[in-house]
Amino acid sequence: MAEVNIDTCLSGEHVILEPLTLEHVAALSLAASDGNLWELWFTTVPHPDDMKAYVEKALAQESRGEALAFVVREKTSGAIIGCTRICNWDQPNRRLEIGYTWYAKRAQRTAVNTETKLLILGYAFNTLDVMAVEFRTHWHNQASRQAITRLGAKQDGVLRNHKLLKDGTVRDTVVYSIIDSEWTTVEKHLKHRLDYYQQQNANAILHTEINY
Repeated sequence: MAEVNIDTCLSGEHVILEPLTLEHVAALSLAASDGNLWELWFTTVPHPDDMKAYVEKALAQESRGEALAFVVREKTSGAIIGCTRICNWDQPNRRLEIGYTWYAKRAQRTAVNTETKLLILGYAFNTLDVMAVEFRTHWHNQASRQAITRLGAKQDGVLRNHKLLKDGTVRDTVVYSIIDSEWTTVEKHLKHRLDYYQQQNANAILHTEINY
């Protein structure tokens, strides 16, 4: 079993990934309310009323050595804008999944997800020494599927009739992965995407100043 410091914070230019605690329940409820994320039927974002149970479940997984859960804090504002989790951690086989990732609506389609994935993938491959990282999402969650593909993950397959959901529908789950031999290239790709976001922001600021 890997020696892991669960107090680890992963810090980037735009976000900090902090270990999840019960103290984050209120802030996560506020983040989920930006866009009423729980109303998207193909996601598993909890309603604010269910957030405490959601966090407790994540912490229980941690205590069993199956997961490491993080909140995503925006550096500029200091606000909690979402969460992400290492889960289904199969330590003997050096595999894990990155899931339970969601962000407040205002943080979507920004550099946040790219940097979050860069930080947590780097932690998985460089610190936890895994040989494969998996991503799973609902067949109908096109935004998530496109975001996973943009990371550089490759589709492994589709698990048909994989899960029964609370609303009575049946989920087909699309499975993707990145393996250790691909990590160097994926890391370079994600850093390039971050540079692109930063350049776009710089151009937007310059345009605003010129037109002030």
